[in-house]
Amino acid sequence: MDNINSEGPAGIRKDTILKEETLVKGKWVQLQETTYADHEGKTRTWETVKRTTRRASSAVDGVAIIPVLQRTLHYECMVLIKQFRPPLGCYCLEFPAGLIDENETAEQAALRELEEETGYKGEVIECSPVSCLDPGLSNCTTHVVTVHINGDDSVNVKPKPKLAEGEFTETILIPKLEFRKRIDELVSSEKLVVDARVYTYALALEHAVAKPYELPFLKG
Repeated sequence: MDNINSEGPAGIRKDTILKEETLVKGKWVQLQETTYADHEGKTRTWETVKRTTRRASSAVDGVAIIPVLQRTLHYECMVLIKQFRPPLGCYCLEFPAGLIDENETAEQAALRELEEETGYKGEVIECSPVSCLDPGLSNCTTHVVTVHINGDDSVNVKPKPKLAEGEFTETILIPKLEFRKRIDELVSSEKLVVDARVYTYALALEHAVAKPYELPFLKG
């Protein structure tokens, strides 16, 4: 995506954005050409995708939710959703997620999106700092919000999603103890792609309890 490699003007500040020009703008996203000065002060350009929905008062686009479901006499489960993603042309296994509405906190958005996509009502345990999603392509950012779901509560016994027109998601419960194993089984049995945040979480769970000699070594 880096197109220009010429010397910038003397005294130019390094690693800074010089200008942004919108090339194509749609309803939800836009393509911009970003002109910037690199670490040597050279002027370069980059093709950047940005959302058109970000609020002027915020530096965050949305939330990703890590929902943990606890029920008496059941294994602790992670709540995922499966939905068709047109850019991929197939189904994707993801954490519930969504954009933050105007005058809404990240915590409020997380609880709203969780209920809309899965029907579950939960309680926020923690909210991460702002994190990026695909910094080589876009400026999209998110808060990762961990939510506890009391599965014994009557409102969570038979949850029903509250999806908007044209939306469809399938809720999938996966035992936390077998998170990566079950994900791998789903990938091998169905045509779907796993969101990187989901698989990273699965790897972290596995590595956190594994002994060093049990982890795979990288081959040179």
